[in-house]
Amino acid sequence: MIPSDFLARLAGASVLAMAVASTPLFAASSAPTTPVDWVDPHIGTAGTGSEYGGTMPLVTPLFGMTNWTPQTRQNRVSVASYNDADTHIQGFIGTHQAAIWMGDYGYVTLMPELDGLKYAPEARQLKFSRKDEVATPYGYSVSMDAGDGRHIRTEMTATDHCGYLRFAFPLKSSAGVLVEATRPGIRGYVEVDAQKHEIRGYNPDRQDANLGPLKLPDFKGYFVVRFRQPFVAQSVYQGVLVRPGNTRVEGDNVGAYVSFDTSAGQPIEAQVGTSFISLAQARANLDAELPRWDFDGARAALKATWNRKLGMFDIDGATAAQRHIFYTALYHALLYPRLFSEHGHYYSAFDDKVHEGVSYTDYSIWDTFRAENSLLTLVAPERIDGMVTALLQDADEGGWMPKWPNPSYTNIMIGTHADSLVAEAIAKGFKGFDRQRAYAAVRKDATVPPDGDTTRRWFDREPHTPYEARAGLTYALKLGYIPADKVAESASSTLEEAYDDYAVAQVAKATGHAQDYAHFLQRSLDYRKLFNPARGFMQARNADGSWASPTEGWTEGDQWVYLFAALHDIGGTVDLLGGPAAAEAKLDAHFAGGHNHHDNEPSHHYGYLYDFVGAPWKTQARVRRIAAEAYSDSPTGILGNEDCGQMSAWYVFAALGFYPVNPASAEYMIGSPLFPRVTMHLPGGRTFTVTARNNSAANVYIQSATLNGRPLEVPVISHAQIVAGGTLDFVMGPRPSRWAAGWRPRPVMAD
Repeated sequence: MIPSDFLARLAGASVLAMAVASTPLFAASSAPTTPVDWVDPHIGTAGTGSEYGGTMPLVTPLFGMTNWTPQTRQNRVSVASYNDADTHIQGFIGTHQAAIWMGDYGYVTLMPELDGLKYAPEARQLKFSRKDEVATPYGYSVSMDAGDGRHIRTEMTATDHCGYLRFAFPLKSSAGVLVEATRPGIRGYVEVDAQKHEIRGYNPDRQDANLGPLKLPDFKGYFVVRFRQPFVAQSVYQGVLVRPGNTRVEGDNVGAYVSFDTSAGQPIEAQVGTSFISLAQARANLDAELPRWDFDGARAALKATWNRKLGMFDIDGATAAQRHIFYTALYHALLYPRLFSEHGHYYSAFDDKVHEGVSYTDYSIWDTFRAENSLLTLVAPERIDGMVTALLQDADEGGWMPKWPNPSYTNIMIGTHADSLVAEAIAKGFKGFDRQRAYAAVRKDATVPPDGDTTRRWFDREPHTPYEARAGLTYALKLGYIPADKVAESASSTLEEAYDDYAVAQVAKATGHAQDYAHFLQRSLDYRKLFNPARGFMQARNADGSWASPTEGWTEGDQWVYLFAALHDIGGTVDLLGGPAAAEAKLDAHFAGGHNHHDNEPSHHYGYLYDFVGAPWKTQARVRRIAAEAYSDSPTGILGNEDCGQMSAWYVFAALGFYPVNPASAEYMIGSPLFPRVTMHLPGGRTFTVTARNNSAANVYIQSATLNGRPLEVPVISHAQIVAGGTLDFVMGPRPSRWAAGWRPRPVMAD
């Protein structure tokens, strides 16, 4: 349900706007009529520390290169630019921070000011109230208290590479706009061109630069700020010093300030072009995407873009709260990976050069290979070929496909799960990338150890290391597992990379490498070497074969979280545990003991595992419970870090009634649909509809199912069946049934 305070914010902001300037403040409809009206970008913005959603009210196109948000605190690794608890705004930032645990890079900040230049965030910040704020994916507006009964209103909208800001100042005020190019400790450049009404410059900051091996001396985030109105006065500053008479400055902590005549009562407008290629390209992006001074038109165009994509889904019978969560989750899922090319060219953060083509970055692959990428294959299939090609370009230019480009190598997280993205794209029939080139990239992941492999422990976030790839692969090629006494996070890496080997095997098979297919399929079973039958858990081993401590070797989890980590061979894990009954008991103990941590990705598939042990009714109940407890339509509505759409993608799949436990298989496991009816409008005019008769909060159990009128007796549906169009019908009830209880997965068998 849309919170009453959200609607109050809209109404209150509209009234205040008329007092501030003659142009009215836009407001979303108080009675939502289009999909984007249900999106509240405040969901996930509230929390302390860094263990919360970590989202921001981003104004941006789908997968936009530069996102725009109010800055209530200065961001850094583990701090987002906006937090719902804050009461002051320090600026409006064009940011590239994709997740709270990652850094920003190449950002630029603007701030409207009264009474002269105030460059420090604490000095320039202005108080605001939530009732004077409107946040949507296509536009943001806020009125800030500038003291002495004065207010400044700021509005924002955006295009792929540009921001568009409109500032309404009090009449006849000493109004100005600050452009902060860099912060203390960061050397950059800014210049003012009064004749062109421009401020332009660059910011070379990469907050995660110490995590990867590449220096990238030519990396810069370029910006051109083009104002509609002429300047009354202008200045540049460096540190705490204004440079009188200067129009440009290069150095540490630099920016510019321009003032305007506001006697006519018209708002000051600024268009901001951003680029990672050059200042000329930033200006070209402006010319291409914002050729006119038409703020309302640009905002309306972005709203229409969001409605077209969010309108892929029609949902019937959902509560207002469910609609709010669902469409906001879709919005979050459609932000990343971000576009990194600029009208036919892109800067590569892997060889520090400019190339022709399309590129994307900010793939949080350890998180997103589980469900976010699978969701994009359904809702944004037009992007998949370009996203896979971008990973292959990264491999060509840097040597390896990345695991968390930000925008270059960061060595964050384990495994080479780009292998999964490639395998999934092939399994789902995407053909717009070079498959042999893709196989070469995934095969290298699986066969070539990183530099210095046996001389490092490969700790997470270890600075200034070579690209990690599969840490400890040298040992794994000899032992079949990564030893805990040699490599950090060894048990998790062994288990997750077994799935990666399965993905590599599928790519080998699809590209005609039969012997390699058999080899990597066999290797994908090496996860079994970590199963300790005496304890009934996976356990790290040392190089001599002895068992390490049960608490050693894990990544953001433990022996409970990683028991079913071999996503490709859940059936094999069930057999290791002694069969379906024993595995079901272990799952019961997992949930009863509080071991399921939905705030982190390794637990995301656990609710669906009862499908594999002959108890799908427990999956149905468990998924419903997680969806109800981990998500809400409030600023605290995301249980854990959003992680580039993965948390939200889980909810979308839960709502649809299926989930990709093994993404590389192109299959989905059945859960329990949240709504009586969902219709997906697919490319080519096809539709896929999920109906759930008698659905309710109590009727969570599937009694029977049909697919296109034929009985469906297994808790599995394929991607091909979905994209072909059709209808998946469920009959729901208040008590468990025996539907699909006889299905058993086949363990992976090496050829």
